Amino acid sequence: MIEKRLKTRSVAGTLALAQNIYELMLPAPRLVILRGDLGAGKTTLVKGIAQAIGASADDVTSPTFTLVQEYRGTKLKLYHLDLYRLEKDEELLSLGIEEMEAEPDALVLVEWGEKFPSLLQRARGQVVIQPGDEPDERWFFVQML
Repeated sequence: MIEKRLKTRSVAGTLALAQNIYELMLPAPRLVILRGDLGAGKTTLVKGIAQAIGASADDVTSPTFTLVQEYRGTKLKLYHLDLYRLEKDEELLSLGIEEMEAEPDALVLVEWGEKFPSLLQRARGQVVIQPGDEPDERWFFVQML
């Protein structure tokens, strides 16, 4: 198991740090849970990971209402899921998470996945984001199997 504790002090720092976190997530395929309160920086982290795979970070938005966003990079495909509005395991079936996980060059990043024990069991890692002492400061606790 890999465990890292990282800190940023700005949005730009989070975007840059995402490259390091992405490298810890390899090799794909991999399902990773992103944990943190609303506004913690989960989507900002995904923007940085999108840049790391060669996709446009400008295209990355929170999938709160669409539930799933897909980004194709030069290195692999990134699926970004937001399960905040879901409540039951049955609702996960329609999203096709198992199919996403099975793709050989796919990284599946799931916000609010900790709400679902079935996803926690399948996850190969998690990134927990917590606020620091300063307004834009964030701590990233990275655990990968």
